[in-house]
Amino acid sequence: MAEKKYKIIGVGSPIVDSLARVSEEFLKGIEGAKGGMELVDTETMGQLLAKLEAEVVEAAGGSAGNTIFTLARLGLHATFLGKIGNDAGAEFYKSRFTELGGDPSRFKDGDVPNGRCLSLVTPDSERTMRTDLGAAMTLSPQEISADDFRDCEHAHLEGYLLFNRALMKKVLDSAKEAGCTISIDLASFEVVNATKDILPGILANYVDILFANEEEANAFTGKGTDFEGMARELGLYCDTAVVKVGKDGSYICRNGKVTAVEPVHVDNVVDTTGAGDLWAAGFLYGRLTNREVRDCGRFGSLLGAEVVQVMGAAIPDDRWKMVERVLKG
Repeated sequence: MAEKKYKIIGVGSPIVDSLARVSEEFLKGIEGAKGGMELVDTETMGQLLAKLEAEVVEAAGGSAGNTIFTLARLGLHATFLGKIGNDAGAEFYKSRFTELGGDPSRFKDGDVPNGRCLSLVTPDSERTMRTDLGAAMTLSPQEISADDFRDCEHAHLEGYLLFNRALMKKVLDSAKEAGCTISIDLASFEVVNATKDILPGILANYVDILFANEEEANAFTGKGTDFEGMARELGLYCDTAVVKVGKDGSYICRNGKVTAVEPVHVDNVVDTTGAGDLWAAGFLYGRLTNREVRDCGRFGSLLGAEVVQVMGAAIPDDRWKMVERVLKG
């Protein structure tokens, strides 16, 4: 079989991240659960930004975006399927992906401003997100076909797509038709709670690799803190299921066998934005370069540990060389 042009295609919302430090009191004045993600409209986003007193740091983001940008930076041939806007935010996003070595040819062009996510980081380093999807929300099932996935080996989908059931179904069907293997990061416990009626069928019929943190895995399984049991149950639905447990490591169930992977401990956690996305990037890098399960988990732990030491979801250049040595060594 001929080698495909792209090792991976990311599918999700191309979002510009706005990151700001806030107090617990500030967060109490905002509706919704701490640590989660909720969608807001453009007006509400503007109101939230106006309330901020701290400096706002901007970066190219989005759940699948964080993962695919990292894999492009690692040298995998990567492309991205999602809808960008008609403003400076869209140009910033597209140019950053290109700079890292990604192929931007599969972005769809929208006629409204680009999506934006406000990540509110409290003193305990937890992030609470509010997202205005902008142009990303206007992507329709009719715009997706198997041709979008041509020459791609693997498709990585963000769980937020499940909020648009028709779109997710078209993406899954198109990726399968094109011969891709598929991974999904569940992204948020709100996603799981909102889609419990369809999620088991999607996992069983389409998904090869599943990523979930402990909150998402518990929302699906109800197993509390039995992390190995969560991985084992999720592993009933797909080839590989990963339960990420932060400082307590991870549990990977592949073909019914559970492997526990030790975490990489850090002394100074600054911001957890993107930690799960970069964990997935490390794992997928290992998987797509034919490494053993434990190595895949170790790579995920390393990337996750590195990114929580900085604001945002990009590892600084002065640490990146070490990351590359470990992953490519």
